[in-house]
Amino acid sequence: MARPSGSTSGGDLPKAVKSGLKVASFDQRSGRAVLSGATAPAPKGKASDAPSGKPSDKSSGKAKGIAPQAPSGANPTTPSSAEPSAAPKNGVAVGDVIASAPAPGAPHGVLAKVTQVLGTTDKGTEVNTAPATLDALLGASEAKGDVPVDPSTVKVEPLVPNVKVSWTKPGGVHVGPQGAKVPLGNLRLDVGASIPTPKGSPVTAEASASGFVQLAPEVEFAYSGKGVGSSGGPGTASLALSGNWSSQWELRGQAAATTADKPLRLPFAKLHADPVVQVGPVPVVINLDLTCYLQVDADGKIGVEVKQDMKGDFKVGGAYTWGKGWSGVSKADMTASPVRATATASGRVKATLGAEASVGLYGAVGVSANLAPYLRAEAEGSATAASDGSASATGKWAAYGGVDLTGALSAHLKIFGTPVFERSLPFDILHREWKLAGGEGTVSRAAGAGSKKR
Repeated sequence: MARPSGSTSGGDLPKAVKSGLKVASFDQRSGRAVLSGATAPAPKGKASDAPSGKPSDKSSGKAKGIAPQAPSGANPTTPSSAEPSAAPKNGVAVGDVIASAPAPGAPHGVLAKVTQVLGTTDKGTEVNTAPATLDALLGASEAKGDVPVDPSTVKVEPLVPNVKVSWTKPGGVHVGPQGAKVPLGNLRLDVGASIPTPKGSPVTAEASASGFVQLAPEVEFAYSGKGVGSSGGPGTASLALSGNWSSQWELRGQAAATTADKPLRLPFAKLHADPVVQVGPVPVVINLDLTCYLQVDADGKIGVEVKQDMKGDFKVGGAYTWGKGWSGVSKADMTASPVRATATASGRVKATLGAEASVGLYGAVGVSANLAPYLRAEAEGSATAASDGSASATGKWAAYGGVDLTGALSAHLKIFGTPVFERSLPFDILHREWKLAGGEGTVSRAAGAGSKKR
């Protein structure tokens, strides 16, 4: 656990120090905590509290480039809002800000300010707390790093039968079904599921989907408390999710006569992780949630067969600059090959294999996003198209690959100590689409050959 050092005197914010205290238990509804451990925080300026400044191996799951620093010539203090109080023998005082990795009762970590010291129990010192902000703890420190999410720490909750999880340990040890080749640092989900038709639909046929999603997520965190002046709060801050994405999947059958304005969505797995960025003695707990899903949007009595191989990378998050406020960050670079789309009747179909994501700090969601790589086909008649150039059609037809990235920043980003906006702030929608093949009339074309009209 970490806490700010010094006593209340106003002026510069504190430099955090290590503390032997630990969060033994925490009640999220009441804010009551029990702290156990040493009777006092470590002395100021202790050499063991200073970060080494050496980046760790990326595969270890620890942050790189973390370098918190106190302002030169500053006297570390507790936040100016803290109530002066003589520290009791157990070393806990009103106004102390505590930061803890996940603990009993606080699975997403704890960031709180002590508002009342209640006394000592057989488990430790019992205190009342209120929510705190990072600037009260980090003060004028600086930190910047990214943490690859260790696949072995990700909790996967299958939402449909036949979801299989794979990842590879260092040394080549494979976890999951045989035959699934997974690079180190990647998590793979194989799924095979049926997609029922909407209730009340005159069509009773079902579609089936099979394939896999593979991703290597990283969380990014940055904070700088320098150069803000007497107003307090960070000068810059950011929180983001990035990583590599690949998927191979196939959709067959008749998913619906029509989905109208309500696309058919099939969530097939939920993922959760709580990676920690260590800022000197301060454990900054980042909460990551992902829901992987398949979605089908169709119009008309259309039977489909689509195959997709999608690869690329993405980044979603928020960045803050003092004087300008928060802005969204959304990037995605995807390619699809080879792809085959077949429509056996007039109509259109759009099939998406995507992920809804949320990223937060200490249980407070700050960024939400929806990464949606897709394949769509439309036809008047019947058509088949593939990215290798082969095609046949009667009537008009076209096949497209694409990716959509949407999301928003939440007011919970106030946890940085930044000004709060009134409601969620959507960031710019990223939409990219490319045509795979298309035409009209009666066309038959082999891969790499010209068109033949009959």
